[in-house]
Amino acid sequence: MFGYGMPELIIILVIALIVFGPRKLPELARTLGRALAEFKRAADTFKRSIEEEAERSRDGEEKPDGESAYREDQGAAKDDMRKEAEKKNG
Repeated sequence: MFGYGMPELIIILVIALIVFGPRKLPELARTLGRALAEFKRAADTFKRSIEEEAERSRDGEEKPDGESAYREDQGAAKDDMRKEAEKKNG
């Protein structure tokens, strides 16, 4: 656990017990646990949003420079030109 062995953890716990006292220590541990849980949730949410953006970028749904929208417009223009040419020839 974080590179600390059992003797180090016991020393840290004894020091915390001396500094904060037996009444305050459980409250402090709960507060620390809640803070760590909230931090973990925020980190997971951030990671998930980054992964979603990367997936959208890979799929071509959204390009930061507008390249996807440009390609769609270009493709629509080519289709329109092809339809007009077919009308004239056919």
